[in-house]
Amino acid sequence: MKVLVISSYDDNWNAVRPEGELFIGLHRRGVQVTIMTQGDTPYAQRFRQEGVRVIDFHPKHKFRRSETAFIRDELVQGEYDVLHLFNNRSIINGIRAARRLPVKVVTYRGYAGNIHWYDPAAYLTHLNPRVDAITCVSMAVKEALDQQLFFDTSKTVVVHKGHDPGWYTDVEKADLAEFDFPPEAIVVSMVANARRMKGLPYLLAATRQLPTELPLYFLLIGRGLDSPEVISALKDTPYRDRFRFAGFRKDVLQLVRSSDFSVLPSIHGEGLSKVILESMFLGKPMIMTDIGGNRGLAGHGKSGLIVPPKDPAALAEALRLLASDPELRASMGEAAKVYIAEHFGLQKSVNRQLEVYQQLLN
Repeated sequence: MKVLVISSYDDNWNAVRPEGELFIGLHRRGVQVTIMTQGDTPYAQRFRQEGVRVIDFHPKHKFRRSETAFIRDELVQGEYDVLHLFNNRSIINGIRAARRLPVKVVTYRGYAGNIHWYDPAAYLTHLNPRVDAITCVSMAVKEALDQQLFFDTSKTVVVHKGHDPGWYTDVEKADLAEFDFPPEAIVVSMVANARRMKGLPYLLAATRQLPTELPLYFLLIGRGLDSPEVISALKDTPYRDRFRFAGFRKDVLQLVRSSDFSVLPSIHGEGLSKVILESMFLGKPMIMTDIGGNRGLAGHGKSGLIVPPKDPAALAEALRLLASDPELRASMGEAAKVYIAEHFGLQKSVNRQLEVYQQLLN
């Protein structure tokens, strides 16, 4: 089986690792994988070290004949069985390049929502009739696609981006001295970029319902979280002085390792949250919302706490419960590591992706 993958690995190591290791795993299983990506990225070098062929190319435009022609030439010369496309530029160019060729076209969808059968642009990507299969990162993503009118629901398959527990065993704690937490602080981490779907206003609202004697402090990691709107909203909570904004950081895993537990109050749109997976692999209890993309990531009360979205009272109670019970935090953190390794391990994802390819070709 020959598979051509077009994806961008021009991001930090942890962000691209689950996808990259998926294809390395397939390569080790005997699949002839070729990766089209930026050739100077660290993960391109990782592919080469593993014996995976890398073509130094990634489309810079959605509509550029020369870029489409480059992909088509490789498809013709390489006689590939599967073309797997991972972002809009690669999908649009790849679909056009595959016209009248026998290759099976597979796209990847990692986000639940923002695709509609009545939107003409959707037929340039996932809803294009030339697409033979869509790998969805979670059941919520599959369900969002399956509800489109005139759509063949047999095309959607779920393939999680699995993780390897070994990636997290050597992650050391970061020094939190720069954030000036008091010695008794119970630190809650939230990793996100400033997007409305992440639900930060509901976390701020939840702190208005928390008892002030709890030594809870919040470490917010990500771009744009200290917006003027957030700073203004903090003035109305007794926890106003207990928020620290780390901004974009490359040592996210180390910061999460140093926290006592994690929270992500998303209100919609999550496909499969890498933040939740990473926190649980690091043994951190996770408070998450009961939205489609999060379902199945934890057992409520055992390996995590699951609260309704847009419910500050429920979120406050979950925060209070974990902050008040160090033994519960410890037991839930250990259970989280076991649960997530069993259900979202890398080898399980490799096996599932191989199965999808085989079924498509048969």
